[in-house]
Amino acid sequence: MSANFPPPQQPSGQNPFTPKPPGSPYGQPPAGSPYGQPQNQPQNPYGAPQAAPAFNPNAYPPPAVAQHRDNVGLGIVAGVVVAIVAALAYGGLLRAMAKSDGTTVEFRYAALAVGALIGVAMGKVGGRNLALPFVAIVLALLSVMFGEIFGGALVISHYISQQGGDLSVSQLLFHHFGTLFKAWKSDFGAMRVFFLIFAALAAFGLAKRMGES
Repeated sequence: MSANFPPPQQPSGQNPFTPKPPGSPYGQPPAGSPYGQPQNQPQNPYGAPQAAPAFNPNAYPPPAVAQHRDNVGLGIVAGVVVAIVAALAYGGLLRAMAKSDGTTVEFRYAALAVGALIGVAMGKVGGRNLALPFVAIVLALLSVMFGEIFGGALVISHYISQQGGDLSVSQLLFHHFGTLFKAWKSDFGAMRVFFLIFAALAAFGLAKRMGES
């Protein structure tokens, strides 16, 4: 025996075969939807993508170029001044280290200090000129030599004054310089040559290094 049962009725609006209404998750996303076109984007009226702004080199200042000092005249003047002061100080040191009988105890490491001071002064003031290190060698040698001769004049003048005589340093330098120079050469040994060379090397090296810094 069969019975006729009517097909189940679908609720209104639930027919799966009917088209999806607007706003359905399977349809076109509505305006303002997070899956639609991003909001607040600049719109190009011509439809082409906007180009990035061109690089403007004038907007960034060029890097500063280091200025190299190159003043030979001032460098030589500074070297001469330091050489004279160092020679006088070297002579005073020799006088302070002299014994009461007139003999001297030479502190030859002071020659290195003389050359170093001259090199630093010329390099700092004169700059990186190639001639300055060689001028520093000459000034260092002359300064050490004059400092030792000046120290000898101080010692001799002091010794003569202790013996009751009167012979000033200026008289020895201006009237008896030849005698002082001969006495200096008579004591010209290997150690003096060694320290003179090192004084010249210190003046050359520091003048070159300070000029390039």
